[in-house]
Amino acid sequence: MSAGLTGTTGETGETGEIVVVPHTHWDREWYEPFQRFRLRLVALMDEVLDTMEREPAYHFTLDGQLACVDDYLEVRPENRDRVAALVESGRLAVGPWQILLDEFLCSGENIVRNLELGMARADKLGGAMPVGYLPDMFGHTAQMPQILSRAGLAHACVYRGVPSSVTTDAFAWVAPDGTAVRAQYLPAGGYGNGAHLFEDPERLAERGAAFVATMRRWHGPEGPLLAMYGTDHSAPVRGLPGMVAGLGARMDTLSGYVTAHPADVEGLPRVAGELRSHARANILPGVISVRPAVKQAMGRAERMVERYAEPLAALWGAEWPGRFLDMAWWRLVDASGHDSVTGCGVDETAQQVAARIAEAEHLGHAVRDMVTARLAASVPSGGVLVVNPTPATRRAVVLLDVAGEDPIIDATGARVPVQPLEYAPTLLLDEEMDPATALTFVHGTELYGQHITGWSVEDGVLTFTVARESRLPFDVGQVREALAGVTRVRILAEPRRTVAALVEAPPLGHTSVRPVPGDGAAGGPPSSVPPVRAADRVLDNGLLRVEVARDGTLTLTGADGVTLSGAGRIVDGGDVGDSYNYAPPAEDRLVREPESVHVQLVCAGPLVASYDVWRAYRWPAAGDGIEGTPEIPARSRTDATEEIAVRTRVELRAGEPFARLTVDFDNRCADHRVRLHVPLPERAAVSHAEGQFAVVTRGLAPEAGCGEEPLPTYPASSWVAAGGVAALLEHVTEYELVDDGGELALTLLRSVGYLSRNRHALRPEPAGPQLPTPMAQSRGLRSVSLALMPYAGTWEAVPAAAEEFRHDLVTVAGAGDPSLPLPAPAAGLSVAGDGVVMTSLRLRDGWKELRVVALTDRPTRALVTGGFARARRADLRGRPGEALEVVDGALRLPLNAWEIATVQLS
Repeated sequence: MSAGLTGTTGETGETGEIVVVPHTHWDREWYEPFQRFRLRLVALMDEVLDTMEREPAYHFTLDGQLACVDDYLEVRPENRDRVAALVESGRLAVGPWQILLDEFLCSGENIVRNLELGMARADKLGGAMPVGYLPDMFGHTAQMPQILSRAGLAHACVYRGVPSSVTTDAFAWVAPDGTAVRAQYLPAGGYGNGAHLFEDPERLAERGAAFVATMRRWHGPEGPLLAMYGTDHSAPVRGLPGMVAGLGARMDTLSGYVTAHPADVEGLPRVAGELRSHARANILPGVISVRPAVKQAMGRAERMVERYAEPLAALWGAEWPGRFLDMAWWRLVDASGHDSVTGCGVDETAQQVAARIAEAEHLGHAVRDMVTARLAASVPSGGVLVVNPTPATRRAVVLLDVAGEDPIIDATGARVPVQPLEYAPTLLLDEEMDPATALTFVHGTELYGQHITGWSVEDGVLTFTVARESRLPFDVGQVREALAGVTRVRILAEPRRTVAALVEAPPLGHTSVRPVPGDGAAGGPPSSVPPVRAADRVLDNGLLRVEVARDGTLTLTGADGVTLSGAGRIVDGGDVGDSYNYAPPAEDRLVREPESVHVQLVCAGPLVASYDVWRAYRWPAAGDGIEGTPEIPARSRTDATEEIAVRTRVELRAGEPFARLTVDFDNRCADHRVRLHVPLPERAAVSHAEGQFAVVTRGLAPEAGCGEEPLPTYPASSWVAAGGVAALLEHVTEYELVDDGGELALTLLRSVGYLSRNRHALRPEPAGPQLPTPMAQSRGLRSVSLALMPYAGTWEAVPAAAEEFRHDLVTVAGAGDPSLPLPAPAAGLSVAGDGVVMTSLRLRDGWKELRVVALTDRPTRALVTGGFARARRADLRGRPGEALEVVDGALRLPLNAWEIATVQLS
């Protein structure tokens, strides 16, 4: 293990010592896809093991991520004991992460699972490095100190995003809840600040003296200096221990150096919240918006696993599907890599990341379907199961596919308000044909995707009747015997319709509805919920009024009188940057106004009302560059244009204080950025954006100082609010306050053609190799869903609205015997409290493990109810803590402002 802080005076002529930390920074996938990088990883790891076993003084730090070890041992499983022996000896530092993530492009829960996986895997090899190593992330989230601390880590190590106020190589990094960790800053070169120490043996003393002189300005006059000896994908140098000794230095792991310092942060400079300053290093903010379909898929997959599959399986499943959920999380964590979900790799890498994310969603979807199918078995066929994925009672609009025109009731017998939307065709086939050919369409009881409920032959016509569900026996042989003289075949389906229905569902629970014979369907919402109306380009549900203007923009007026006008304007501009940084052409041409506008009523209420707003634009086809010369960025945009039709569906639902927008267009252009603009009711000097377990307040301009232009484009995970309007989001979205805080701009699309450009207008040096990425132009259909909500006062009402917008109720066709009664509604788990948001619910070691966060700057309390008798705290690794009092089946959990709390219930 490491020596103490005191050491011999080096031959550099300065007091103290240099601690050399040999390491590699391993990008798992980037400018080459994963398997090509892995081939190089295996060679590097072979070299690491051989070198360390041959030279007992050698120490090595394996980039803080277990993925390197796992990827290696999948190819070389016979070397596991060799790796474990070096980890146990303290000479090889592994973990604590499973993968080096991008902190802003995944959920907070994904960050926790990443750390959980990495530390558990490292424990099996001898123990994780007790340092939250974050060497190359493109900025750091505000709650990372609390996450690290609650996982048992008292130290962090960071590079990008550190503000200019930090003038030492260590500082106290403070989370919004007040939790602080000691952060080891990597100045003067980041994780490669000592990479050139041993390049010229003849100048060893000179290089050592220069290194000491530089680092003393950061570290102070006493104590050892950290020399990170390694770069991207670097292998260990043979004979390094001798060279280190010749320098009068010593060798250690990063763990040995960092943990030799006390975890007490008293006396250190304090930095609070997220680290997104451009003062010391590039943070490459354009990764937030490039390849937007990947970000969209990531958000969808994370929600499916963490807010549908896991909670429903924990509350309503039979055997816990742990292996399926583990596989889903492995894929989500793998995809969160800082060169993966970011989209700043080659096209082959992006394709593999997208496939990984899709598999995670499929696994989560399969688990959700397994659980809901189990519940649906108790709902009579013809009825519909409705499942609520949120921990509060919900009354929301759902879409139901039901038979006939009968009214719909719930389990109490009460009428359910409905609105017919669409009728399915009943005549599926009516043609002259050989009836024997028609019988080849029959598979068991299935015909044309439905099930045969009857058949007849009359006047030479064979008629089948089909329905979505049927339990009737069917003998195709009887039909064959009756085919004499048949020349025509008809298939008739039972009448079916799609209706919007206003259904109330208990927290994390389920209810059900079904059609029953009666005198017609109920037409509107209950008196407690005002109806939605549409007329003369105006939508109104009593909580929000939306008017479509002649130019296709929207005026929204909330019930409290807050009004915004001109919302939803589409602005297209040039982008001749790369996957890391936006860059407009020197002579940009912005297209703000449509050439034509057409507004079409889709439905008029009383539960759902919507308009389609069609706007036609002429967007320049590409940047006006010279083909094959990426070294010369385009100075303008082409005169050639593409006609682009942008459809914006504007929808209001009963009881919702926000307007849902879906923006669709076919992107046929290149080298451009498309943004949706929302003028603010009040000019705003700050924005508030929800991220990973926090709400971050940001000003109009980030801190500058390094090479790249400090553009005020920021990430928001589920919502962003400023000046009296909130945008509710389905996935991490780039936003900016423009016009001096008078307008919110949301990036819908950023199309670029290169991984990195050697010459970039807003960044002086390359961020990677200059490789073409034609798929990053994101041609094809682009569809984005979001919602706009005016609000008065603070943003405190926004999180609850975002919860509803992002988590639709689930509907599943009943699969039980038709004679069954509707089962009574059943609640799962209720979580309430000012600012309290549930982020996770799963089963662990027989306990239901619940995680909540207090999104408030005041102390609050979570009230948790739902069929448990015991409760205890746990840390972020799931290790049990103190017992908690449960009174009358309820847990009243005090929470500090911005606290992340994990409890286990039994």
